[in-house]
Amino acid sequence: MSPGAPSNPAVDGPVVATRGLSRRYGRQTALAGIDLEITAGAVYVLVGANGAGKSTTLRLLMNLERRDGGSAEVLGLDPARQGAEVRAQVGYVPEHAAAGYPWMTCARLLRHVAAYYPAWDHEYAEHLSRALEVPLERRAGTLSKGQTRRLQLVLALSHRPPLLLLDEPTEGLDPLVRTRVLTLLSEHIADSPTTVLISTHMLHELEGLADDIGALRKGRLVAQLTRDELRRTVRRYRAEVPEDWRPPADLPAETLRRSSSGREIEWTLRGEEPELTGRLERSGARLRETSTLSLEEAVLAILSGAAP
Repeated sequence: MSPGAPSNPAVDGPVVATRGLSRRYGRQTALAGIDLEITAGAVYVLVGANGAGKSTTLRLLMNLERRDGGSAEVLGLDPARQGAEVRAQVGYVPEHAAAGYPWMTCARLLRHVAAYYPAWDHEYAEHLSRALEVPLERRAGTLSKGQTRRLQLVLALSHRPPLLLLDEPTEGLDPLVRTRVLTLLSEHIADSPTTVLISTHMLHELEGLADDIGALRKGRLVAQLTRDELRRTVRRYRAEVPEDWRPPADLPAETLRRSSSGREIEWTLRGEEPELTGRLERSGARLRETSTLSLEEAVLAILSGAAP
């Protein structure tokens, strides 16, 4: 770690915590009372379709928008009252790739931003700029969407903040650069004590980094699980069933997806495997196989399924 890298500030409890956090735009509800909790050192991935409320959540945590209800704490601070203090300790990549101070060259912009962060690591900023091929001599306002996103990542990481809020950080990047960004992010997490909240609709990219996953659907947090809990409790079940078979009456609440072919069913269920297996077998189903899903398959099943 660089000698200038900051340590995480002492926070008694979660690094990020919200209770009933709500936001409306006129008659439209963007967030409907979410309870988010992110522990120190975790990589928390917030997954949802476009318009689910992911970007709104991050903007509220930065106090770039005002909440309509509920509460939020970031690094022990209330963003609504201490927004500047929160932003000073956060590395933020916004949803839209647009650079501030478009008349500055990238090199000048990096120097300008560095002046506001005592912990700015100039050597690290140069390393990131080279690795991401940021055109330092170009004016920020002339960059492509992908180039701007790479510049934003350098700005977010170079002061080694205790919290990163990254909104679709690989949006607009080609596959080669996406891989490079994810590698640099993995190295950053290993080298600098930090907590990370990433919003995305492409969980497969972050499967190796994620510790905790939140599933956001239409402004509601419908699931919040560790990676291991998600893999353990959302599984695919294949079974052979007798003619005129009826599913157990106590099973439908856990059913996320179902399909059938003749007397064979294939269901994605959420719950503890021994309990669900027992219910199926007691109903007359003959279990053929249970299988683990990828994190993305499991989250998509939750987002599209009937489970609360």
